[in-house]
Amino acid sequence: MRIFLFLLTNAAVLLLISIVFHVLGLGQFLGQRGVHLNLDSLLLMSAIIGMSGSFISLMMSKWMAKQSMGVHVIGQPANQTEHWLVETIRRHAQQAGIGMPEVGVFDSSEPNAFATGMNKNAALVAVSTGLLHHMNADEVEAVLGHEISHVANGDMVTLGLIQGVVNTFVYFFASIAGHVIDRVVFRSEDDRGGYGPAYYLTQMVAQIFLSILATMVVMWFSRWREFRADAGGARLAGQGKMVGALRALQRAHDHRDLPGEFAAFGINGGLGYGFKKLFMSHPPLEERIAALQSQR
Repeated sequence: MRIFLFLLTNAAVLLLISIVFHVLGLGQFLGQRGVHLNLDSLLLMSAIIGMSGSFISLMMSKWMAKQSMGVHVIGQPANQTEHWLVETIRRHAQQAGIGMPEVGVFDSSEPNAFATGMNKNAALVAVSTGLLHHMNADEVEAVLGHEISHVANGDMVTLGLIQGVVNTFVYFFASIAGHVIDRVVFRSEDDRGGYGPAYYLTQMVAQIFLSILATMVVMWFSRWREFRADAGGARLAGQGKMVGALRALQRAHDHRDLPGEFAAFGINGGLGYGFKKLFMSHPPLEERIAALQSQR
């Protein structure tokens, strides 16, 4: 239902933008300058390109996590620690009103954990060996509550869809920029209406630039949802335990991110200052602690 409603909203947004283009006469404006584009078709094609990659990544997220992180999924608990992990996640999942996720452990000295999956009733929650080594039971319980809150909030789906939307507009505006430079500046249209080198070069450069701006938008949302997941972890495990878990992360010496796309789904997103802060998937830990303490 979340996916359906979000897609419906996106379709409405695309329709509204198409109407705005027609009202403003953007197509006619470009046509007078030798740029003959069917903006509706370009917008639809951009949406297909932008959303398809995001959906494929979301559908494959659990498999990719298991393969790239070397996650050992706990089928039958082999020891007391695994049994405790499974039962704690089961309890949190029941409290949050979601199906029991798969539970896994991956080998990393970095104290971290992540949740992923397209369906909140069939997700994956995995913790690092470093998390189990550096944190006590109360702190690990809070981290698990944080990850279960991500699942219950549908954060993986929402983040994937937002990424698809921004990808759509990156491709759309980069294509328009390529057409304008190719037709207006270089006038390189051939007899068959093909594109010159300027189109492909401009589109590539524009996609890089616009993707940087788009990443800032996506990372802003990612930081916002971390505050929500922290609040959820505090509700499931207790505020003191959640604050303790975040302070334990502060004490960790190695603040590396999880690799690739899974960084946004971890409990610890690393450090960033100045301009780099705009590209952080997680807010600074001190801000997260202050936000939790202000909820008393």
